[in-house]
Amino acid sequence: MSAARGDAPVRSESELIALQQRGDLRVCTAERFRARVAEHGLQEAFRQTHVVAAGEAGFTAQASLVLHLGPSDPPMRIERGRLGSAEAGGGHGNTDLVLPMQGGGAAALEALLLGQRLPFSASGLASPQHPRQELETQLSLAEIGAGQLLLHRAIAENGVVAVSSRDGLTPTPWGPVLGPLGSALFSCGGAGSIGFTMPGLHALGPGSPVLVAGAVGWVSGAGAGHQPQVRRQASGHALSPGASCAVSVDLHGLEQRWIRACHQRQEGSGLLVAVAAPVPLLNLSAARQAACTHAQLQAPVLDYGVPRRVRPSLGSVNYAELLSGELVLGDQRLRCAPAHSPRLAEEMALELCERLCSGRFPIHLPLVGLPQRPALVPLE
Repeated sequence: MSAARGDAPVRSESELIALQQRGDLRVCTAERFRARVAEHGLQEAFRQTHVVAAGEAGFTAQASLVLHLGPSDPPMRIERGRLGSAEAGGGHGNTDLVLPMQGGGAAALEALLLGQRLPFSASGLASPQHPRQELETQLSLAEIGAGQLLLHRAIAENGVVAVSSRDGLTPTPWGPVLGPLGSALFSCGGAGSIGFTMPGLHALGPGSPVLVAGAVGWVSGAGAGHQPQVRRQASGHALSPGASCAVSVDLHGLEQRWIRACHQRQEGSGLLVAVAAPVPLLNLSAARQAACTHAQLQAPVLDYGVPRRVRPSLGSVNYAELLSGELVLGDQRLRCAPAHSPRLAEEMALELCERLCSGRFPIHLPLVGLPQRPALVPLE
């Protein structure tokens, strides 16, 4: 949902850029903005704030590492490779490799960012121009010419609360939960997350800059599971996972302190990665949406004990209750925990604030927004 509904724009992109160039841009985190609204009211908080920095740090296995390697002597066209314990697929170019985060890719990425050298082996079919068939060497980050981390679902509106009706431990994409209805994990940080600070991800589109683990990344388009037409509250906030976007970021700009490899039994490995995005407050509608509190925002509770395409819904719960550490479902009281890092999310939002104020992060509204066509089309 566009933030332009309800109130006419009173600020433009060019005005925000001019303020940034003069050093007069007023930026704060989403948490600080909500505190200003509570203390001074919406109108005054809007007057005091030009841009809100929203951050999140969630777990994802929907990511790939693309490496662009230099030529060997004699040359070879790589078909398959292995970096550390990670299997890599070639064929995208003579020496380009793609490593999925599952199956060791996340651990390989973390090792590279820590400065380690990893064993690398590659094989390919011989041709007159590429006669070499096998290669054994070691690679460090400095020995990789270029690379990108592709986050296929970097930012998304809302999340879910995972529970299980089954006995014992049930694996979920965010970790195991105890059943029947013994514990819960929630995947979104609530108010202050990017998707709740800008409903519909209205300020993001192809080419939009976002801060990913300390590096400037760029939105490439709709992300995995993009569902812009989900049910929404009157405020425009999604009642379930909604719009999402994919992001590409330069491998050599990533900082290890803001990105971690994670491994879950039965679900494989993935990344905990901190992301932050600027939310320009162009009008009071955008400010009103960014000011919503944890108690005003809801997440769906889904039963992961039933392995179906559409998980059974057990209702919804507001984020204030989730953040209290306990969740009540009927007559059941469950312990709940975040499947994300509030600390890393806060650090990334503060880092974005500093870069926006110092002019080291660009202000750029998208020429074209994210598509309205849903990407989550079921397979029959």
